[in-house]
Amino acid sequence: MNQMLFFNHFSSHNVPAGTHLIEVAAIGYFFSPVRVDVSARHPGKVQAALTENRRSLSELVLEPMVEEQYFEIREPFNVLSLLKSPMGLMIGFMVIVMFLMPKLVDPEELKRAQEEMGAQGGVPSLANFLSGAQRTN
Repeated sequence: MNQMLFFNHFSSHNVPAGTHLIEVAAIGYFFSPVRVDVSARHPGKVQAALTENRRSLSELVLEPMVEEQYFEIREPFNVLSLLKSPMGLMIGFMVIVMFLMPKLVDPEELKRAQEEMGAQGGVPSLANFLSGAQRTN
């Protein structure tokens, strides 16, 4: 963590006796609140302690506990993330099917099917396919 120097000084007058809480608001940093006890019996006696660990402070010098991150750091581009996505998997599957299916079909069977379609006058209808119509030889 970078050490930042804040030269802000403050003073308060006529603070009533009791326990007070000092909270520092600085953009980008988080400071632990400080509990300040002003004594009613001994005028001018002030004790300060961090609320985080109740450590007593002789001087009221505060250092940021952490540097706050408001935004999430974007991950760099990765080609594997495209392949792992559902769309990438579908495209990969279709490419494999496109190249492997012609090798799985017998060329003579493909030629015979094309001749049958030509003899029937085009592509068979979906109704014939769903009804389980027999092929004519």
